Amino acid sequence: QELLKQMVELLREAINPDGFNIGLNLGRVAGAGLPGHLHWHIVPRWNGDTNFMPVTADTKVIPQSLEALYDLLSERLKK
Repeated sequence: QELLKQMVELLREAINPDGFNIGLNLGRVAGAGLPGHLHWHIVPRWNGDTNFMPVTADTKVIPQSLEALYDLLSERLKK
């Protein structure tokens, strides 16, 4: 829970979203792939963005590459 709060704050400071969708997957049938495995999803949201995150048709919700976001967050985590 503390790590989740830290990651939300990191994203808030780094990319200034208006809000977040936060959810978790637990267990094999929930999409985690392994029994007992748990992972969180933190999705930054902005006023006026889409209500879903498409995974087809090469549609982008955030006009920033994942690599650029990774680099930005990695640098902030090192501080």
